[in-house]
Amino acid sequence: MNKVLTIGEVLVEIVATTRGNGFLAAQPLVGPFPSGAPAIFIDQVGKLGTPCAIISRVGDDDFGRVNLKRLRADGVDVSGIEIAAGESTGSAFVRYREDGSRAFVYNIRHAACGKLRPTAASEALIESCTHLHVMGSAFSAPELGGMVMDAARRIKAQGGTISFDPNLRPELLDAPGMRAALAAVLAMTDLFMPSGEELFLFDAGRDEPAVIAALLDRGIRTVVVKRGAGGASLFQRGLRVDAKPLAVEEVDPTGAGDTFGGAFLSLWLAGSDPAEALRLANAAGARAVTRLGPMEGTSTRAELDALLSEQKG
Repeated sequence: MNKVLTIGEVLVEIVATTRGNGFLAAQPLVGPFPSGAPAIFIDQVGKLGTPCAIISRVGDDDFGRVNLKRLRADGVDVSGIEIAAGESTGSAFVRYREDGSRAFVYNIRHAACGKLRPTAASEALIESCTHLHVMGSAFSAPELGGMVMDAARRIKAQGGTISFDPNLRPELLDAPGMRAALAAVLAMTDLFMPSGEELFLFDAGRDEPAVIAALLDRGIRTVVVKRGAGGASLFQRGLRVDAKPLAVEEVDPTGAGDTFGGAFLSLWLAGSDPAEALRLANAAGARAVTRLGPMEGTSTRAELDALLSEQKG
């Protein structure tokens, strides 16, 4: 059976309950919510019953315990999460602006997850897993990027598979070595899941069909383009499937793309029909935005079926 691994930050998110630009004045807050893009992703994988694990690092504090409790409850192997005595778990404070954009205050680089290094437990996990999910943001930190690249090469050499979500803020693209690292991962990728404009990261052209054809020619088996409020599209050789957006009330869009990706990967690895996998992943992303907190909207299969039944009705 497949076992999915991801590597990266685990943190808490604390959300302002008012809208406005940043934190220059005192704000009422709600949280902490378990968070971190890799953690949200792997939590969704676990909730759909796919064996999975994450390599990360948290402090020996309540914020770390909140995350460990949630991930364990949802079926994630947390043996690769190092608990660092005397250090703090990462955090992100977020406030939504009136236009729906977000202002963040992060504590990641100097938190426990910012000092992630290989351990005996993380090395054992890499050997036990058959699929690695890579997030491009990992390569903004050289040590973390090195761990991810090493794991990708090892899992691929063992006959495993790689999925890749660029998950990049535009300002990170010009970080030293970033584009070369992303290109190296893309060369090993079996499933590519960009969001919107990320589709064109590796091709200067703006012709979507041509870019998709070039990606498939590289040997990528499946390309899934997440279009946010526009739904999603899946491409394989000789196949295109589109999923229309679902009508839901948006409460908090943070983590929706990671939830979509976790759901799609679980179904893709299980050999589900491509249209069915895309339909359910689209539902996972839609349901995620209806809950406050980035990991609060991860879904079981029953919850996805219920949402789709409601939409059909």
